[in-house]
Amino acid sequence: MRVHICAVGRLRGGPERALIDDYLARFDRAGRALGLTLGAEHEVEARRGGGPEAEAALLEKSLPRGAVVVALDERGRTRSSPDFADALGAWRDGGRQDTAFLLGGADGLFPPLRQRADLLLSFGAMVWPHALARVMLAEQLYRAATILAGTPYHRA
Repeated sequence: MRVHICAVGRLRGGPERALIDDYLARFDRAGRALGLTLGAEHEVEARRGGGPEAEAALLEKSLPRGAVVVALDERGRTRSSPDFADALGAWRDGGRQDTAFLLGGADGLFPPLRQRADLLLSFGAMVWPHALARVMLAEQLYRAATILAGTPYHRA
């Protein structure tokens, strides 16, 4: 199953970009033997403004057809890392070809796009800076692959 990250905004450099690249490379290496690969990181920007509605249109275009859609949203459900890993494994084992994680812009996801999601996922009640939320997602993807592989990275 290919995993895609579809995010509003471009991260060109800095420590967050370095962490994201590191964790996604680790995920790709750890996940290949498990049938989990990095699909693509789709970064979109509504250059003429338009807010969440314009961003949603661009995010929609980046979604692979038939993908499981997971929206990162503060109103979403929190999950433990093992539960998150189990969800990825279940989607893969259920024959899903793609999973897409959506990260909205500063004003969040446009409500109709958020409602379309198969899962609303939250990293907690606090609001996180966009770049750090992407780092956390990348790390949790890597952690999920190591949990599914049975390696000692996750020590809960």
